[in-house]
Amino acid sequence: MNQNGQPHSSAWVTFTYASFAASAFLVAIGIFFLPIDLWMKGYLTMGIVMLIQTCITLTKTVRDNHESSRLVNRIEDAKAERLLMEVSKAA
Repeated sequence: MNQNGQPHSSAWVTFTYASFAASAFLVAIGIFFLPIDLWMKGYLTMGIVMLIQTCITLTKTVRDNHESSRLVNRIEDAKAERLLMEVSKAA
């Protein structure tokens, strides 16, 4: 979801999946055709797979932290609004 809370279009989601697949495929082809030993290719491949995994984990963590702070802010706003309503009723 974007910041406005509206879901992404299916075209955008398809584009992001296709971009990821194309970039991963092109990096794999590049490693395959490198003029280096097989163990070096394996090391590069392992590093790239770990880099992709950590990018996904980092993205999820940043998103989760942002969403949890939004929820906390909404709860605090609701509490403050309830308190203001109680004060205005008492006055």
